[in-house]
Amino acid sequence: MAREKIRKAVASLAGHNVLIIGDLMLDHYLMGTVDRISPEAPVPVVNVREESVVLGGAGNVGRNIADLGGSPLLVTVVGDDRDGCLLDDLCEKAGLKTRIVRDVTRPTTKKTRVIAHNQQVVRVDHELVAPLSDATQEALFTTIESVVQDYPVIILSDYGKGLISRSFMDRFMVLIETCSPRPKVLVDPKTVNYDLYTGVDLLTPNTKEAGEGASMAVSDKASVLKAGEVLFDRLQCTNLLVTLGPDGMALFEGRDTVHHIPTFAQKVFDVTGAGDTVIATTALALSAGVDLLTACTLANYAAGVVVGQVGAATTTPAELLESMDELPEPDVSLWTS
Repeated sequence: MAREKIRKAVASLAGHNVLIIGDLMLDHYLMGTVDRISPEAPVPVVNVREESVVLGGAGNVGRNIADLGGSPLLVTVVGDDRDGCLLDDLCEKAGLKTRIVRDVTRPTTKKTRVIAHNQQVVRVDHELVAPLSDATQEALFTTIESVVQDYPVIILSDYGKGLISRSFMDRFMVLIETCSPRPKVLVDPKTVNYDLYTGVDLLTPNTKEAGEGASMAVSDKASVLKAGEVLFDRLQCTNLLVTLGPDGMALFEGRDTVHHIPTFAQKVFDVTGAGDTVIATTALALSAGVDLLTACTLANYAAGVVVGQVGAATTTPAELLESMDELPEPDVSLWTS
């Protein structure tokens, strides 16, 4: 694929709309050192030196789109609590527009990671994993219905916390069919919810998730192709993008055309959030009118940038262009069984 085509795609991203619906979480980090074992129990005592909070879940997807110059809107549900207010502030600082439904019966999802000497010691989760109440889901759909017509691409950012459920998907798929034109729906899947994603436009599992969805081990080209067939049979999705880690991506444009996109990562420090970057970049490029293969190739460049950074990172158009200049033209090839 010609590099110039991808450079033009980068230039086209600015200002285009993407709607994100999904689980917003607060990622909380406590970082310090360990010098002794507790006298109370055989566990390390972490002397905290630094504390930080960042957007997690669907918030990180939105942050990726905003940093690429897009115009994301995040529709989500959080608790009526201090952490929910903190997420409001973080979204505003990230340039992320939100429509947040407050639910007094649910805590805001927060994941606290305790890290010592660059190693995670423990993670503490505050969350309620359960479907939304009827009243909360009604408020959520009132919000979605008021904005959906303005967004040509929708990301369902499912982290399995309860927002994406059978009742939600049944109503959502009916809603988007009333839109003219119908928006494209992209899903980064949660394995336990696979059967909820029937009929979406693009599913973006990693190798492990693809294998779990197809009930088989996925480790090489042949098994990727077979897993793709099974997922098409199971979900009747329009397209499928399987991210293969160091082996790049396999893009199924329908079940019969499979492109292999090689990895563009020059160094890998942390794969945290790479899936968020892939779906965010793909969605924004599609909203800008870029074809699917070019959009996914661009997303592969973006993932190659963020895995070279520590934590749930994002990238910018300038960083993408710089990365492209340092790498050869992508050798995208057709895969056949």
